[in-house]
Amino acid sequence: MTETLTHRPVNAKRFRRTLARHAAGVVVVTARSADGRPVGLTATSFSSVSLDPPLVSFYVDRSSTTWPDLAQADLFAVNLLAGHQAEVADRFARKDIDRFAVPTAWYPGPGGVPLLEEVTAQLLAVPHGTVEIGDHHLVVGLVIGTRDGHGGTPLVYHHGRFGRFIPHP
Repeated sequence: MTETLTHRPVNAKRFRRTLARHAAGVVVVTARSADGRPVGLTATSFSSVSLDPPLVSFYVDRSSTTWPDLAQADLFAVNLLAGHQAEVADRFARKDIDRFAVPTAWYPGPGGVPLLEEVTAQLLAVPHGTVEIGDHHLVVGLVIGTRDGHGGTPLVYHHGRFGRFIPHP
């Protein structure tokens, strides 16, 4: 039996406007490039995938200039940003700048992976799988280590702006 679907996808502008109403946590994914340079990008698509095995995921736009270096990394960190780190998120979302220059506070972690300071937590992962989906790459990582940060509230992204989470009393 063959059917022709008559459903059409919503236009990109409307889709983006609607998704802006969804609050998302903000992370910076960092790694070392093949030539030893620190690389990183901001992601609001971070998610846990599985507890057994411990898997996490995030999406990267296929046009990302950071993606080629990140795709070659055999180890990466997910830095969960704290509520006061909106400037860090903004810096790692920009193009054509040295994201690791001052005032970015970071240090080399296991395997030389750059770890950001003052985050709420960090996960260290190895690539588990990558799939092209639409105009993005879905990246899945196997978590091999975690570290609690300073605590505090997380940074969130909502309506095109970074903000702080305020829990109900």
